[in-house]
Amino acid sequence: MRRKPKSNLYVNKHSVFLLQYHIVLVTKHRKEILNGEIGEYVYENIKETLKNKKCNLLEISGKDDYVHLLVECPPDISPAEIVQVIKIRSARFTRKNFSEEVEKYYLNNMFWEDGYFISTSHESAIGNMNNYLQKQKH
Repeated sequence: MRRKPKSNLYVNKHSVFLLQYHIVLVTKHRKEILNGEIGEYVYENIKETLKNKKCNLLEISGKDDYVHLLVECPPDISPAEIVQVIKIRSARFTRKNFSEEVEKYYLNNMFWEDGYFISTSHESAIGNMNNYLQKQKH
């Protein structure tokens, strides 16, 4: 994604856009597994996934059983696709790299709840959302 000069908007070949999403993902059965090394790994995996999808991660935070994301994405990727890719990729690689720890919580290779929360954000609300998400860490 490329920013329009002197603007918060993005441009591509045929459009100008600003698509911002607030996403919340919850671990299966609200198990508190997103702490320590596993939590750091999942966060880094999500950051890398979003970068590969050409999305801009504005904020990431959460607790041991959920993750909040504030993301800007191009118009050719649906919000549902973003969530699906994040959940599949982070679960797959976390199970692969932390199999013993994950198996203590999940016998059937599940990691995330099936559902998720997503809402659109308006440019004027981003500052408030950033503050809220940063406070989630504490």
